[in-house]
Amino acid sequence: MNIIKPSKLKKGDTIGILSVSGGVSGQNEINKAKEFLLAQGYRVKISDTTKKHFRYMAGTDRERAKVLENFFSDDTIDAILCSRGGYGALRIIDKIDYDIIKAHPKIFVGYSDITILLAMIYKKTKLITFHGAMAKGDFGQKTINRYTKNSFFNTLEKEQKEFTPKKDFETIRKGKAEGILWGGNLASLVSLAPLDFVPDEDIILFLEDLNEPIYKIDKMLTQLLNIPKLKKNIKGILFGDFLDNGNEEQLKELMKEVSDGLKVPSSYGYRITHGKEKDTLPYGIKAKFDSITGLVSVENGYLK
Repeated sequence: MNIIKPSKLKKGDTIGILSVSGGVSGQNEINKAKEFLLAQGYRVKISDTTKKHFRYMAGTDRERAKVLENFFSDDTIDAILCSRGGYGALRIIDKIDYDIIKAHPKIFVGYSDITILLAMIYKKTKLITFHGAMAKGDFGQKTINRYTKNSFFNTLEKEQKEFTPKKDFETIRKGKAEGILWGGNLASLVSLAPLDFVPDEDIILFLEDLNEPIYKIDKMLTQLLNIPKLKKNIKGILFGDFLDNGNEEQLKELMKEVSDGLKVPSSYGYRITHGKEKDTLPYGIKAKFDSITGLVSVENGYLK
């Protein structure tokens, strides 16, 4: 199956703000995100699930799966921006008609719980999606981080080819690697472990998480690496932020242990994060990685 590239984002395009995971409390941040996107020269359509609640989710499983399908099949929508993460994506992955997504490829962006959809959409369709900013937590805030804004539009409008770590990044294990950019939120990836979700290609794995103590990060990494296919396919690792982990020294020890065990190059300190300053990365595209410089360079175009 060949990769599918969505079309570049252009001024005047319609961006759909989609709630497909956790419920949204109040509409202020969604409205602010809409105002921000309108000011950037885009039209905006908001899913009705931003106002729906089923327990802690943005509507029932069927409602959330259906609205995802509808946003892909709606040809008046050019790109889809998830409103937030939370929890709920895992409950709908067996209810989605992936043929609809494959027949109507378009930009799809999110992180955190949305990692589950990025991974499954790539596995089922080979559509290049994007791990990056979301409506509520990034573009719905009073102050919008300039780096996050620039990365979002540079990636989706201009097809940015090189991604660099923070100035204070650290090389964990020296070397170079090639593979598709793939990964995301560690806890979300682990939740897919019983399913067929691992790509068949070599992987440059990128990871991040929030509010997880070291022993849980250890447990989740161990669980992932107990999947033979994934362990075999990982050729390099980009460690993003593991915010509020409780022990930074032990985190770095764990990163080195994992990297040495896999014998792959790795670096720590990428803007792959729940924090304010984040990169928007193409998900599933082939790239090269140099852990000494920290540079990640995309080999081929990922947008039409």
